Amino acid sequence: MNASQFGDLKMDNKKKPEVWLRGPVDGIPPLLKPVAHALLQAREEINELMVGFPEELLWKKTAGMASPGFHLQHLAGVLDRLFTYARNEQLTQQQLAYLASEGKSGVELSSLLENFNRQVDIAVKQLSETNEDTLTNIRGVGRAQIPSTVIGLMVHAAEHAMRHTGQLLVTVNVLKAGN
Repeated sequence: MNASQFGDLKMDNKKKPEVWLRGPVDGIPPLLKPVAHALLQAREEINELMVGFPEELLWKKTAGMASPGFHLQHLAGVLDRLFTYARNEQLTQQQLAYLASEGKSGVELSSLLENFNRQVDIAVKQLSETNEDTLTNIRGVGRAQIPSTVIGLMVHAAEHAMRHTGQLLVTVNVLKAGN
């Protein structure tokens, strides 16, 4: 592989600045703006990355890495789960079933992107409705009710989304370079 095979990773000077450099997100409390910025950045990068991605590579694994399909499923699921905990709610049977299905092939790219985009919209809406006075409130995570806070869950959701966005970027480009 040579550097020219990864040409689409280079920064295009004509692109918009990253979301965090575009200023405040309307309606988002100041302490939660970095979370909104990260989620919106992940959405932009993922949707751009997946344009024209071959459907036959969606569930392919390479070099022991998770498939692009898994990352897309997981991104939507983790946002749903962490923001559910931030609302001080437990996961539903539907959410648990979704978790169990993550990584199983058969879902089309368009559906995965639609679900991820919807979860980002839901998360940003929840950020806009979150009172900053509640950010240090304790929230239980999972069946064991491991203690976290509202802001801890939201920041982790953003961090986790960006981590998988990076993993997806590498995996997609390796798969495309191999074909």
